[in-house]
Amino acid sequence: MRAVVQRVTHAQVQVAGETTGAIQNGFLVLLGVSRDDTEKDAEYMASKIAGLRIFDDSNDQINLSLSDVGGEVLLISQFTLYGDARKGRRPSFVHAASGEEADRLYERVATLIREQGIRVEMGVFGAMMEVTLCNHGPVTILLDSKRGF
Repeated sequence: MRAVVQRVTHAQVQVAGETTGAIQNGFLVLLGVSRDDTEKDAEYMASKIAGLRIFDDSNDQINLSLSDVGGEVLLISQFTLYGDARKGRRPSFVHAASGEEADRLYERVATLIREQGIRVEMGVFGAMMEVTLCNHGPVTILLDSKRGF
């Protein structure tokens, strides 16, 4: 499982002109699921996202987590994080999970983050989405569950 985590002052996602998710202070997370991912990857990713300490403390050091600042998460499914463009010019997506399994694990990550007391808004799995955000810092962190445990 791969995630691009962006610290934001606000973010929203729209599908067909309708807002399906919006947050204020928190993380916009683009989440990709590979065909090899399991429940263990979802648990790792949810724990890492919820505990990631990338908000400023009173000394302007990045030292605080979502819980510390009352932050929220906008979670967006992003199969293109498993695009492989090493050969040719058109990416291959053979390493991305099938739609059904990817959706199940995407929903599982959202549930696990919510269980840690963090508000989670979501996009619509498989839909054409328009995401807007204000990246604060900018701070952007890459996470990969296969490199984490």
